[in-house]
Amino acid sequence: MIVIAIIGIIATVAIPLYQSNIVKTQLNRSVSELAAYRTAFETQLSRSETVTNAELGYVPSELTTGTMAVNIGVINGDGSGHLEVTMGGTAHPLLTGVTVRYERSSSGSWSCIIDKSATGDWRDSYSPATCVVR
Repeated sequence: MIVIAIIGIIATVAIPLYQSNIVKTQLNRSVSELAAYRTAFETQLSRSETVTNAELGYVPSELTTGTMAVNIGVINGDGSGHLEVTMGGTAHPLLTGVTVRYERSSSGSWSCIIDKSATGDWRDSYSPATCVVR
């Protein structure tokens, strides 16, 4: 009986930590995957061309709701723009609807923004160190 109680206590602590690590890992992966398209974005911008998914070399991740039919990138007339995906697919349910966005200023600097408004159970520990969470 004591052994079962000890296993229960360990499980009570370990399972939430494991779930938290899954959420953080999946979010970091999505941020990294999106960051990989910044180079292609810059190339298209320097050529004064559009940033369709095909031109970016976009491959939808199973962690997002992205499809080839909806472009992830936008270039504005002043050189600013963004790359954006929404978490979903096989991502942890806590991440469903969370938006991962890289914004480019007209001066060429990039910033990562996580929009957590679609989830009600957000913890600061999920946040990638390189991103701002709104």
